[in-house]
Amino acid sequence: MSCLVGAVAPVFAGTAGGFAGTALGAADRIDRRALVQRHNPVLTAIDPHAPVMLGNGAIGFTADITGLQTFPDRYSPLAPLLTMAQWAWHSFPDKAGYAEKDGLVQVPVPGRGEQPYAWMRSWGDAETNPALNWLRANPHRISLGRVAMTMDGKAPRFEAVSKTRQVLDMWSGTLTSRFAYEGVPVTVVTRVLPGRDAISVEVTSPLAASGRLGLVARYPAVDARINPDPSLWSDDRGKTRILAQGPSRIRLQRDLDATRYWSTVESDGILAFDGRATVGAKGQGSETIRLTVSYDRTAASASLPPVQEGGRAVADHWQAFWTRGGAVDFSGSTDPRAVELERRVVLSQYLSAINGAGELPPQEEGLFSNSWFGKFHLEMHPWHSGWQAIWGHPELLERSLPWYIAHLPKAREEAARHKVRGAWWPKMVGPEGRNSPSLVSPFIMWQQPHPILMAELVWRAGKSRAVLLRYGELVEATADLLASWPTGANGRMNLGPPLIPAQENYDPLTTANPTFELEYFRWALQTAQAWRERQGYPRKAEWDEAIGRLAPPPMRAGLYLPVETVPDFWQVARSPACRGNAVAEACKNRDHPSFLMAYGFIPGDRIDRAAMRRTLDAVAANWDLRQTWGWDFPMLAMAAARLGEPNKAIDWLFADRKNNQWGPTGMTPRVHLDAHAEDLVPVSGGAGGVALEDNPDGAGYRRAAETYFPSNGALLMAVGLMAGGWDGSKGHAPGFPKKGWKVRVEGLTPAP
Repeated sequence: MSCLVGAVAPVFAGTAGGFAGTALGAADRIDRRALVQRHNPVLTAIDPHAPVMLGNGAIGFTADITGLQTFPDRYSPLAPLLTMAQWAWHSFPDKAGYAEKDGLVQVPVPGRGEQPYAWMRSWGDAETNPALNWLRANPHRISLGRVAMTMDGKAPRFEAVSKTRQVLDMWSGTLTSRFAYEGVPVTVVTRVLPGRDAISVEVTSPLAASGRLGLVARYPAVDARINPDPSLWSDDRGKTRILAQGPSRIRLQRDLDATRYWSTVESDGILAFDGRATVGAKGQGSETIRLTVSYDRTAASASLPPVQEGGRAVADHWQAFWTRGGAVDFSGSTDPRAVELERRVVLSQYLSAINGAGELPPQEEGLFSNSWFGKFHLEMHPWHSGWQAIWGHPELLERSLPWYIAHLPKAREEAARHKVRGAWWPKMVGPEGRNSPSLVSPFIMWQQPHPILMAELVWRAGKSRAVLLRYGELVEATADLLASWPTGANGRMNLGPPLIPAQENYDPLTTANPTFELEYFRWALQTAQAWRERQGYPRKAEWDEAIGRLAPPPMRAGLYLPVETVPDFWQVARSPACRGNAVAEACKNRDHPSFLMAYGFIPGDRIDRAAMRRTLDAVAANWDLRQTWGWDFPMLAMAAARLGEPNKAIDWLFADRKNNQWGPTGMTPRVHLDAHAEDLVPVSGGAGGVALEDNPDGAGYRRAAETYFPSNGALLMAVGLMAGGWDGSKGHAPGFPKKGWKVRVEGLTPAP
């Protein structure tokens, strides 16, 4: 077979592996088009871990080497070829009539008695309470359809594909895939339209003129497994209803239990419906066949634009994105890592605009695949999307903020249930706003200040009074929670228990006063007071009381602790049993070193810089970096930058760890340490069986996802801070070393 399966390094179009052809003058404006296009991904073979994504922020389309979704069995099971929309959610029928209360248990809260939490003490709880499984899995995201190529009315043979070359032009939002089928050339141009959730395809080949090559739109049911692929292709009993049918246009309705959506298929070829869940298109003697498929949340059936007109709209959409926001150009740098960092930044902007700029907070795998049933984790929202306001795209971040405003009543009810004021934001949640039962989720609290942070980032981008009016109530309600949830003792206010910090490996019933959460609550309350003053209102006394009485960030022997309740943390972490090898339960030096966020993610004003610098060094020396996540490395870089350590910031961005590997399309995997992982992992399956290849992560690791979009958003947050500066920073690009780095910056707003 001539189309080989294997990892493919990206080709930097027009750069010969560097920055050739780019003006280097510091006073020159950045050539945005050159900046973007020199990092266009170019694939000459299938990378089973990296299909290409197209999208518009509301819908995502994952394409294989043909530019369509023709060969899903040639990709990793963790990289299903899906078409997912922000609005596309489904629930399995609730025959038992489960309610939120069925997933709650009473948990002791010091000073406040027992309170209800959606807590699973172990996964075994679901065996005795089936409500937990239903509440956790519903609602969930689904895939809406698949667009593929056919040959002689059947699925093409992968072995007949050769001479593959695929280019994603991010400047115009166009994916061009060229290959030969049985030696005959085929060109496929694929786009996702802006403002309409539609896939546009144009295929040119002599095989189309002969009638052999066709296109097909298929519609799946919902697989009970949900993760990572919610598509079920073996069942379509009565789920499709044709509303209108002609030779060039078919309008249909899909009913999946209580979920209903509509789809239109238009083509310049001849369309036919197979009576179940497939619409096929064949050419009419021309070498070119065009197909557009829309997925709609309403019954309105507006005509789709011609392919050429749609192509112009897509190009206008993406060129506006690249030209109106911020940009960072590293051309002229002598540090050999500059080219790669610029590639990661550009690809992260592209991927985040698709997966992290919709009407809902993003899920961790965006619109690529499902994890945690496709639900979003609110503690990740700033890591996904906070960069947008810093990089001159506050309107993208604002697309998801109305979700919080709409759910203020429910968030107030949750706070009242916990006997505090304000709005209590859930952790793992779907669009309905209900916290999902979990071993960890109900005790996570670092998402509580996020609405204040994100509103502040939007305000800083333009300092408009309209922003203060738009989000004033949201900021107020969130701050009321931050001031009333801490419990008082011995003249100070404490966070928890119950509590699990951002570093999630602590007992919720005994943990109190994590360093980061203490400083984040305090910073958010100070920011909320500033919002009142900007609007001409007096400061709130209860907020100032909390600001003054919150427990200090805990420290021992000159180092900051993750939490106050584990005072021997560093002593244990440095022991031979734990140092860099945190496998035993007693070893807590793993997961997120989130205490560093107190002087990185935010500028904690009670943080001692010298102590935090020592703490950063202690993490480098003692942390089990095998057990970190993709956003940890940009977070560490932010702390290093604020501490005046730009060389360390760059080193952290390039830490050679499993969860900091950047593939040809800019995605990073989610890999877990697993002593029982096999050397071989399945990478494709289907009717023909399962193919195996060497585990890309090596023995002892288990790949849990092919992408983890908080890595991309966190990188942009970090580079935005390092290049654009922060309040109180001095000089140009203060987070970058002066030696080896030439940094041109446009359109960035300094971070807080």
